[in-house]
Amino acid sequence: MLEHSTVSEIVPDRVVVIGAGGFVGSTIVKEMTARNVRTLGLTRRELDLLAGGADKVLAGILKPTDSVVFVSAVAPAKTSKQLLANIQMAEAAVGALATVRPAHLLYISSDAVYADDANPVTEASAVAPSTVHGMMHAARELMFRTDVQTRFATLRPTLIFGSADPHNGYGPNRFRRQAAAGVPITIFGEGEEQRDHVAVEDVARLAARIIVRASVGSLNAVTGVSTSFRDIARTVAAQFGPAAVVQSVPRPGPRPHLLHRFFDVAECYQAFPDFRFERLEAGLKRVHGEALRPHQEEHG
Repeated sequence: MLEHSTVSEIVPDRVVVIGAGGFVGSTIVKEMTARNVRTLGLTRRELDLLAGGADKVLAGILKPTDSVVFVSAVAPAKTSKQLLANIQMAEAAVGALATVRPAHLLYISSDAVYADDANPVTEASAVAPSTVHGMMHAARELMFRTDVQTRFATLRPTLIFGSADPHNGYGPNRFRRQAAAGVPITIFGEGEEQRDHVAVEDVARLAARIIVRASVGSLNAVTGVSTSFRDIARTVAAQFGPAAVVQSVPRPGPRPHLLHRFFDVAECYQAFPDFRFERLEAGLKRVHGEALRPHQEEHG
């Protein structure tokens, strides 16, 4: 559950985004800048959280009046080595944040922290991750909540899509790239798994709202609508002319035990009654246009 610390929006003196070079972090920086909020984006160039003395470097940058967004991660975390690297990054941040306690801290987590059998998922669902990635986020949430004595919020997005996504995870981003390369869009089995997908811009808009209300607690960044990968693949395929081919391929392993995941979004609309998520089909159309724009300009 998310609770607001202020009755109306209050622009912080400065927003510091740790992990501003990443897909989500850079979008949050753009959102805050569009709101005319003074924003400092820290990328790996300015702050290497895996380097010795990173906590002291960060402490020298922060001010007690800052609102801090922590989104820096080695993601997706799939191995124990990556898990430990992420814990080390969080440890450096915790050291700095505990020394120079900011006015507000927002951690960008993941819905992977929830138990697989939580359906529908709510903010009150048990935190019981079954993956290394989920365990990483759950551990970092606990570290920040325990060791940084300030107003603290966690935003837990589900699967994120967007034109600038550097990852090639199974779903909209991979499907679009396959079609653009002129190869079939491949789905595992019949693509029957149903998942919720959220636009990165919506994640950033929610983050901004949490920041200006100095909110505390947890909130899921989810649309409440789950769609099968088969239907997503067909939607993406139809955006190309001629339409891309959607091809079923054998699964690389057994069918996932978490076949479907659904969310209850009541808490989000209680926290922000006027907020509306972009519908998946509209988002996929927009992302397709954004991906084509550089090519059109190059040949325009």
